Amino acid sequence: MDLAVINEQGQQVTSVAASDETFGRDYNEALVHQVVTAFQANARSGNRAQLTRAEVSASTHKPWRQKGTGRARSGRTSSPIWRGGGVTFPNKPNENFAHKVNRKMYRAGLATILSQLAREGKLKVVESLGIDSPKTKLLAGKLKSMGYGNKVMIIADSVDDNLWLSSRNLPNVYVVEPHQADPWSLVKFGNVLITKAAVKQFEEMV
Repeated sequence: MDLAVINEQGQQVTSVAASDETFGRDYNEALVHQVVTAFQANARSGNRAQLTRAEVSASTHKPWRQKGTGRARSGRTSSPIWRGGGVTFPNKPNENFAHKVNRKMYRAGLATILSQLAREGKLKVVESLGIDSPKTKLLAGKLKSMGYGNKVMIIADSVDDNLWLSSRNLPNVYVVEPHQADPWSLVKFGNVLITKAAVKQFEEMV
């Protein structure tokens, strides 16, 4: 699999040979869906809570007498069948949303997404991506000259302070190292700009 290498003007100057195992896999929609869903689920925190009938603020007084009213008997207004009553099986903050994904499957999912981006021409390689000073304007100008006006995910072999600080105020730019790349971000940003050294790191990972 050959990946296009571009210069700072966004023009293809050469290509780099990449492993078919990492950048030339067939697209597997079911696998991609599974790893993306699992990543989102594992990032979810249990922050929702409902009240049981014992926790609802309600009177313990019997609403009406047991017999003679023609209505169904009732003991407390906190009953789950009453409006405003407790919940029979409530959600609690300690709820676990985690999905188990094997390491081999997760890495295969990453490689499948990278391969599809490469086939669609949305994954480009640069020799290196350095910023002289931590200024957002410098990085924004460099990305614009390369043709990245929309969302772009930058995967650098080593993220220094200048590159990291320059990207913080760009909401549609995400800078990571290869071991920090995740399937959800790859799918979300769509366009990927990766350094040549990071390509080799991905091949070693997968």
